[in-house]
Amino acid sequence: MNIQNSGFRNAMMWLITLGMLLIVAGTLMPMITRMHCGEWFKYVYAAGALLLLAGRIFTPYKGDNMRVRRLSRIESWSAIFFCVAAFFVFYDQTSLRDWLAFTLAGGCIQAYTSIMIPRALSKGDKKS
Repeated sequence: MNIQNSGFRNAMMWLITLGMLLIVAGTLMPMITRMHCGEWFKYVYAAGALLLLAGRIFTPYKGDNMRVRRLSRIESWSAIFFCVAAFFVFYDQTSLRDWLAFTLAGGCIQAYTSIMIPRALSKGDKKS
């Protein structure tokens, strides 16, 4: 891996991290703050979802482990779920039910893959 490609991958990992932090902030803003956060949480959440999706699209897994490749694709689906949740935050102004459901689904997928990818990588290292 050359230096330029490594720098791009590092930038994309920072983008993914920033996107996840914005999603968390956008989710917690209407729940924690007692003062009116207005419409800001929608834009913070949507920006985080788009940054996460861009980061996931531009950092595919290029290894030989098929299980990690599958888990990496599933991890990209979590970003798509967050983008669908961002759509519902703007579309349905009266109910938070759909937005929170897609956020929870994306979070569950993200948690599952964050546990299983290192596990699959360590099993692959033990076999070889």
